[in-house]
Amino acid sequence: MRAAVIPYPGAPWELREVPIPRPGPGQVLVRVRACGLCHNDVWLSRGVFDFPAVSPAVIGHEAVGEIVETGPGADSRKPGDRVGVTWIQGTCGRCASCRRGAPLSGRAGMACERPALTGMTAPGGHAEYVVANAAGTVLIPDGIDDVQAAPMLCAGYTAWSALAAAAPAPSERLAVLGIGGLGHLALQFSRAGGFETVAVTRSPDKHDLARRLGADHVVGDGSGLRDLGGADVVLVTGTSYRAASDALQGLRVDGRLVLATIDPVDSFTIGPDVPLWARRQRVIGASHDGPQLLAEALQFVAAGKVAPVVETFPAERINEAVDRVEEGSARFRAVVTY
Repeated sequence: MRAAVIPYPGAPWELREVPIPRPGPGQVLVRVRACGLCHNDVWLSRGVFDFPAVSPAVIGHEAVGEIVETGPGADSRKPGDRVGVTWIQGTCGRCASCRRGAPLSGRAGMACERPALTGMTAPGGHAEYVVANAAGTVLIPDGIDDVQAAPMLCAGYTAWSALAAAAPAPSERLAVLGIGGLGHLALQFSRAGGFETVAVTRSPDKHDLARRLGADHVVGDGSGLRDLGGADVVLVTGTSYRAASDALQGLRVDGRLVLATIDPVDSFTIGPDVPLWARRQRVIGASHDGPQLLAEALQFVAAGKVAPVVETFPAERINEAVDRVEEGSARFRAVVTY
């Protein structure tokens, strides 16, 4: 099979012929049709995060395709099922965290001592085939094509988890900070929920598109959000924690700021001029917060209420896709077909 192999940190990705894997107990073999490209994938390939502990190094955690083979005990799936392979395939089930009985989620995966992480501790989805734990797959609803489904496995899952973690009341105003792969979906989720929505972006070229995606207002930063009257919820979907700290000045009393992304360079800080305690504000972390939330996010797409905006690349142009994601010019999610 063809796979996009990363020879070493910082190297261009290479399409290589590698053996087709075989599913073991509880696993399935998926013929990948499309795989989204997450910014975390790029950082992994550049060595910003620990380089994948798999050989050959194949990453990607937004793979969609059909099951062609099942291993012993994988009774929840069958050949012909169209599935997505998510970031967290499974946990060890025995460490101190797992003994608490946490459901399969980003929290469980990060707390587990020996998790199975797609594209990190297990081969990823930028290949023609990938093996995954059956429990770490999700059935794709009818009416969603492979390319549209792929970004929902991470970007959409994370954006919807962030909104759910904030638990906004119907009368509250939401702000989405960072209009990119996650943010453009968060805007649509907010609109689908009927919330007054503010897009916060320093990119003037995104203003009109943000409004079309669901923003009632567009501002440039935290001071602009404050001058607009603030927001009860700020969903941080961009990769700048400095911008997230700045957004606190636009967070209302009793407000919640949800950190749903990673900044590998800066730290999130609360300055001495921000009386978080007096305003009873909260900072909440969100990731992939449970398979039921992913199923809900996919249903928004199936119902036509949310539509990922993607740029599609054939496998032969994988490095062009990587470059566009790295420089932040992809609109808004790069998806590679195999």
